[in-house]
Amino acid sequence: MMYVRFPLSLRNVEDLLHERGIEVSHETIRYWWNRFGPLFAADIRRRRAQYLRAFPQWRWHLDEMFVKINGITHYLWRAVDHEGEVLETDVSKTRDQEVALRFLRNALKRYGSPRTVVTDRLRSYGAALKELKVQERQKTGRWLNNRAENSHLPLRRRERAMQRFRQMRSLQKFAAVHASIHNHFNQDRHLNPRVTFKQGRSAALAGWRELGAA
Repeated sequence: MMYVRFPLSLRNVEDLLHERGIEVSHETIRYWWNRFGPLFAADIRRRRAQYLRAFPQWRWHLDEMFVKINGITHYLWRAVDHEGEVLETDVSKTRDQEVALRFLRNALKRYGSPRTVVTDRLRSYGAALKELKVQERQKTGRWLNNRAENSHLPLRRRERAMQRFRQMRSLQKFAAVHASIHNHFNQDRHLNPRVTFKQGRSAALAGWRELGAA
Protein backbone atom coordinates (compact mmCIF):
# COMPACT_ATOMS: atom_id res chain seq x y z
CA MET A 1 0.00 0.00 0.00
CA MET A 2 2.73 2.46 0.95
CA TYR A 3 4.67 1.92 -2.26
CA VAL A 4 1.71 2.21 -4.63
CA ARG A 5 -0.28 4.86 -2.79
CA PHE A 6 2.51 7.32 -1.97
CA PRO A 7 5.31 8.69 -4.21
CA LEU A 8 7.98 6.58 -2.51
CA SER A 9 10.73 4.41 -3.91
CA LEU A 10 11.20 0.81 -2.83
CA ARG A 11 14.16 1.83 -0.67
CA ASN A 12 12.11 4.62 0.95
CA VAL A 13 9.52 2.06 2.01
CA GLU A 14 12.29 -0.23 3.28
CA ASP A 15 13.60 2.58 5.49
CA LEU A 16 10.13 3.43 6.83
CA LEU A 17 9.51 -0.19 7.76
CA HIS A 18 12.94 -0.33 9.42
CA GLU A 19 11.91 2.54 11.70
CA ARG A 20 8.93 0.43 12.76
CA GLY A 21 11.12 -2.56 13.55
CA ILE A 22 10.29 -4.52 10.38
CA GLU A 23 13.38 -5.74 8.54
CA VAL A 24 12.70 -6.50 4.86
CA SER A 25 14.67 -5.72 1.73
CA HIS A 26 13.40 -3.51 -1.08
CA GLU A 27 13.30 -6.57 -3.36
CA THR A 28 10.81 -8.18 -0.96
CA ILE A 29 8.60 -5.11 -1.23
CA ARG A 30 8.87 -5.30 -5.02
CA TYR A 31 7.73 -8.92 -4.86
CA TRP A 32 4.82 -8.02 -2.52
CA TRP A 33 3.37 -5.36 -4.80
CA ASN A 34 3.86 -7.45 -7.95
CA ARG A 35 2.23 -10.48 -6.34
CA PHE A 36 -0.57 -8.95 -4.28
CA GLY A 37 -1.14 -5.51 -5.83
CA PRO A 38 -3.09 -6.77 -8.88
CA LEU A 39 -5.16 -9.12 -6.69
CA PHE A 40 -6.20 -6.33 -4.30
CA ALA A 41 -6.77 -3.91 -7.19
CA ALA A 42 -9.01 -6.38 -9.04
CA ASP A 43 -11.12 -6.92 -5.92
CA ILE A 44 -11.47 -3.17 -5.32
CA ARG A 45 -12.31 -2.57 -8.99
CA ARG A 46 -14.96 -5.30 -9.01
CA ARG A 47 -16.67 -3.96 -5.88
CA ARG A 48 -16.63 -0.36 -7.08
CA ALA A 49 -17.91 -1.32 -10.53
CA GLN A 50 -20.90 -3.03 -8.94
CA TYR A 51 -21.53 0.05 -6.82
CA LEU A 52 -21.18 2.54 -9.68
CA ARG A 53 -23.42 0.57 -12.03
CA ALA A 54 -26.26 0.95 -9.50
CA PHE A 55 -26.31 4.72 -10.12
CA PRO A 56 -26.63 6.75 -13.33
CA GLN A 57 -23.30 7.79 -14.82
CA TRP A 58 -23.50 11.58 -15.19
CA ARG A 59 -20.29 12.53 -16.93
CA TRP A 60 -17.04 10.92 -18.00
CA HIS A 61 -13.79 12.72 -18.79
CA LEU A 62 -11.45 11.01 -21.26
CA ASP A 63 -7.85 11.98 -21.82
CA GLU A 64 -4.49 10.43 -22.62
CA MET A 65 -1.09 10.94 -20.98
CA PHE A 66 2.14 11.03 -22.95
CA VAL A 67 4.60 8.58 -21.35
CA LYS A 68 8.17 7.94 -22.49
CA ILE A 69 9.33 4.31 -22.34
CA ASN A 70 12.95 3.81 -23.42
CA GLY A 71 12.77 7.05 -25.40
CA ILE A 72 9.60 6.06 -27.29
CA THR A 73 6.33 7.90 -26.73
CA HIS A 74 3.43 5.78 -25.50
CA TYR A 75 -0.09 6.83 -24.58
CA LEU A 76 -1.87 6.04 -21.32
CA TRP A 77 -5.62 6.40 -21.91
CA ARG A 78 -7.63 7.26 -18.79
CA ALA A 79 -11.35 7.63 -18.10
CA VAL A 80 -12.41 9.62 -15.03
CA ASP A 81 -15.92 10.29 -13.79
CA HIS A 82 -17.30 13.63 -12.58
CA GLU A 83 -16.12 12.94 -8.99
CA GLY A 84 -12.54 12.09 -9.95
CA GLU A 85 -12.95 8.30 -9.80
CA VAL A 86 -10.50 6.64 -12.21
CA LEU A 87 -12.64 4.21 -14.20
CA GLU A 88 -10.40 2.70 -16.86
CA THR A 89 -6.77 2.80 -18.01
CA ASP A 90 -5.13 1.45 -21.15
CA VAL A 91 -1.64 1.78 -22.66
CA SER A 92 -1.02 1.92 -26.40
CA LYS A 93 1.60 2.93 -28.94
CA THR A 94 -0.87 4.88 -31.10
CA ARG A 95 -3.83 7.24 -30.69
CA ASP A 96 -6.01 5.98 -33.53
CA GLN A 97 -9.70 5.06 -33.69
CA GLU A 98 -9.10 1.36 -33.05
CA VAL A 99 -7.44 1.98 -29.69
CA ALA A 100 -10.04 4.57 -28.65
CA LEU A 101 -12.84 2.17 -29.56
CA ARG A 102 -11.32 -0.66 -27.54
CA PHE A 103 -10.80 1.65 -24.57
CA LEU A 104 -14.39 2.93 -24.66
CA ARG A 105 -15.90 -0.52 -25.08
CA ASN A 106 -14.08 -1.80 -22.00
CA ALA A 107 -15.23 1.16 -19.92
CA LEU A 108 -18.85 0.91 -21.10
CA LYS A 109 -18.95 -2.82 -20.47
CA ARG A 110 -17.70 -2.42 -16.91
CA TYR A 111 -19.47 0.74 -15.73
CA GLY A 112 -22.46 1.31 -18.01
CA SER A 113 -23.20 4.28 -20.26
CA PRO A 114 -22.69 7.93 -19.18
CA ARG A 115 -24.96 10.83 -20.07
CA THR A 116 -22.05 13.00 -21.25
CA VAL A 117 -18.53 12.20 -22.47
CA VAL A 118 -16.05 15.09 -22.22
CA THR A 119 -12.96 14.78 -24.43
CA ASP A 120 -10.32 16.93 -26.04
CA ARG A 121 -10.38 17.54 -29.80
CA LEU A 122 -8.60 14.31 -30.73
CA ARG A 123 -10.53 12.93 -33.71
CA SER A 124 -10.17 9.34 -32.53
CA TYR A 125 -12.70 9.98 -29.76
CA GLY A 126 -15.32 11.30 -32.14
CA ALA A 127 -14.83 8.40 -34.56
CA ALA A 128 -15.06 5.83 -31.76
CA LEU A 129 -18.17 7.42 -30.25
CA LYS A 130 -19.76 7.51 -33.69
CA GLU A 131 -19.03 3.82 -34.10
CA LEU A 132 -20.78 3.19 -30.77
CA LYS A 133 -23.69 5.44 -31.87
CA VAL A 134 -23.38 7.81 -28.89
CA GLN A 135 -21.64 10.71 -30.67
CA GLU A 136 -24.36 13.16 -29.54
CA ARG A 137 -23.10 12.77 -25.95
CA GLN A 138 -19.63 14.10 -26.72
CA LYS A 139 -18.58 17.53 -25.46
CA THR A 140 -15.31 19.32 -26.13
CA GLY A 141 -14.00 22.60 -24.83
CA ARG A 142 -10.86 24.33 -23.69
CA TRP A 143 -11.54 24.04 -19.95
CA LEU A 144 -14.16 21.30 -19.81
CA ASN A 145 -11.63 18.50 -19.41
CA ASN A 146 -9.70 19.91 -16.44
CA ARG A 147 -11.00 17.05 -14.29
CA ALA A 148 -9.07 14.53 -16.39
CA GLU A 149 -5.98 16.74 -16.59
CA ASN A 150 -5.84 17.09 -12.79
CA SER A 151 -6.34 13.35 -12.30
CA HIS A 152 -3.01 12.74 -14.09
CA LEU A 153 -1.03 14.46 -11.32
CA PRO A 154 -0.82 11.59 -8.77
CA LEU A 155 0.47 9.21 -11.45
CA ARG A 156 2.93 11.83 -12.70
CA ARG A 157 4.35 12.07 -9.18
CA ARG A 158 4.72 8.30 -9.07
CA GLU A 159 6.42 8.34 -12.47
CA ARG A 160 9.06 10.77 -11.19
CA ALA A 161 9.64 8.73 -8.01
CA MET A 162 10.10 5.56 -10.09
CA GLN A 163 12.41 7.40 -12.54
CA ARG A 164 10.04 6.61 -15.41
CA PHE A 165 8.63 3.31 -16.60
CA ARG A 166 10.77 0.87 -18.53
CA GLN A 167 8.24 -1.48 -20.11
CA MET A 168 4.80 -1.04 -21.62
CA ARG A 169 3.51 -4.04 -19.67
CA SER A 170 4.78 -2.70 -16.33
CA LEU A 171 3.16 0.69 -17.04
CA GLN A 172 -0.20 -0.96 -17.73
CA LYS A 173 0.06 -3.07 -14.59
CA PHE A 174 1.12 -0.24 -12.29
CA ALA A 175 -1.44 2.22 -13.72
CA ALA A 176 -4.29 -0.23 -13.10
CA VAL A 177 -3.16 -0.99 -9.53
CA HIS A 178 -2.46 2.66 -8.74
CA ALA A 179 -5.90 3.74 -10.02
CA SER A 180 -7.76 1.20 -7.90
CA ILE A 181 -5.84 1.98 -4.70
CA HIS A 182 -6.16 5.74 -5.33
CA ASN A 183 -9.93 5.34 -5.70
CA HIS A 184 -10.13 3.26 -2.52
CA PHE A 185 -8.39 5.85 -0.35
CA ASN A 186 -9.66 8.99 -2.09
CA GLN A 187 -11.98 10.69 0.42
CA ASP A 188 -12.36 14.12 -1.25
CA ARG A 189 -10.64 15.83 1.66
CA HIS A 190 -11.36 19.29 0.21
CA LEU A 191 -15.14 18.65 0.03
CA ASN A 192 -15.95 16.77 3.24
CA PRO A 193 -15.96 18.02 6.85
CA ARG A 194 -13.07 16.83 8.99
CA VAL A 195 -15.23 14.35 10.92
CA THR A 196 -16.60 12.76 7.73
CA PHE A 197 -13.14 12.60 6.20
CA LYS A 198 -11.70 10.81 9.26
CA GLN A 199 -14.55 8.29 9.25
CA GLY A 200 -14.07 7.58 5.56
CA ARG A 201 -10.31 7.23 5.96
CA SER A 202 -10.72 4.75 8.82
CA ALA A 203 -13.27 2.76 6.80
CA ALA A 204 -10.92 2.64 3.79
CA LEU A 205 -8.04 1.38 5.95
CA ALA A 206 -10.29 -1.24 7.55
CA GLY A 207 -11.39 -2.36 4.09
CA TRP A 208 -7.76 -2.68 2.99
CA ARG A 209 -6.94 -4.82 6.03
CA GLU A 210 -9.93 -7.00 5.20
CA LEU A 211 -8.51 -7.55 1.72
CA GLY A 212 -5.17 -8.52 3.22
CA ALA A 213 -6.79 -10.95 5.66
CA ALA A 214 -8.70 -12.63 2.81
